[in-house]
Amino acid sequence: MTQPTLAHEIIGNGPEKVIVMGGWLGDHTVFQPIYPWLDRTTFTYCFADPRGYGASQSLVGNYTNSEAAGDVAALATSLGWETFHYIGHSMMGKVAQYLSAHYSTLLRSVIGVTPVPASAVPFDEEAHKLFATAWEVPANRGTICMLTTGNRHTNVWEQYMVSESLRTTHPDAYRGYFQMWSTEDFAAEVDGCEVPFLAITGEHDAGVPTALVKDTILQWFKKAELHVMSNAGHYPMQEVPIQFVTTCEAFMSRYANG
Repeated sequence: MTQPTLAHEIIGNGPEKVIVMGGWLGDHTVFQPIYPWLDRTTFTYCFADPRGYGASQSLVGNYTNSEAAGDVAALATSLGWETFHYIGHSMMGKVAQYLSAHYSTLLRSVIGVTPVPASAVPFDEEAHKLFATAWEVPANRGTICMLTTGNRHTNVWEQYMVSESLRTTHPDAYRGYFQMWSTEDFAAEVDGCEVPFLAITGEHDAGVPTALVKDTILQWFKKAELHVMSNAGHYPMQEVPIQFVTTCEAFMSRYANG
């Protein structure tokens, strides 16, 4: 069976190729605040939507890390990219680790933005109910946004994020991806990876706190680095877009081709 090509948006025409994917809440448009600050002469950015999200909503899938990583590799092939940098937010930061374990020859560097670790996520009963029912209770999505950014932002932003989430996600995919990022455990496959990996955490992120990333991803990757983004929570591309771009491009430039 032919592998589908994920819907995507290309920005820039530079020699360094980058595939970027958003997290559980919605599609790639979560990155729109960074668009004005991208170095378009050094980098070519491909902002892609996973199956069931955004312009890929018609693509049905199993919603697993293996499938998502395979789709990324297939997208790169369709673009004619032999190697690329990868930026994945939250659940796609978990996919970034799967890519590192299984597609390392394609990767120049990887950036996990507030990345869910490759291990299963422990929840208490209350938190599990909040997340597990968010596919059918829209208000839960807003609560999650505010909790993971330190309850610091205007409720207008919260309402916007909920509206965009509902607009850009298929309920089946949203539910399926929750299982993907919360229950799958492939930490043993990641342990010892040599792909250069930058983990970006937010100082106000209660969802993927810095301590968790230090105890997991930074222990597994031989070339792991940590950047704690100030004045940000779980959505640094929304909260501090200029700082976000500066950090990402500085890291990727160190692993540029030639």
